[in-house]
Amino acid sequence: MRKSIVEVEQAIENWLESSDYDLETAARMLDTGRYVYVVFMCHLALEKALKAIVCAETRKMPLKTHDLLNLLKKGKVKMEGEMLDFLGKINGASVVTRYPDSFSKILSAYPKDVARKYLDDTRKVLIWLRQDPRLRE
Repeated sequence: MRKSIVEVEQAIENWLESSDYDLETAARMLDTGRYVYVVFMCHLALEKALKAIVCAETRKMPLKTHDLLNLLKKGKVKMEGEMLDFLGKINGASVVTRYPDSFSKILSAYPKDVARKYLDDTRKVLIWLRQDPRLRE
């Protein structure tokens, strides 16, 4: 069911505020040495920003999914190159950070330098996503 303009705008604002909150949480996790959660929160921040775009595109609430590439498609976002590669990479990382087979392996896979790179790349993608004109309508 399509939502009213006010409801859609409120949903978009909520997704974006939540995305900002999750990005800030990722930065705090880096500060405290919780590197696996940096990656997890970066994924969540990207997911919510993409859900804002999907909501703006469809005028409906987005699907309940964690798949960033699917959200990219549903939002009709034309992303290429390094940013698209990164989205694919963090999309895969999300599964192992949510459902690790071996927690010790996951801890060793995401040391501080790797977590910092995920955070830096997430910030770049979020800045780019926020330029989407549908978020300003």
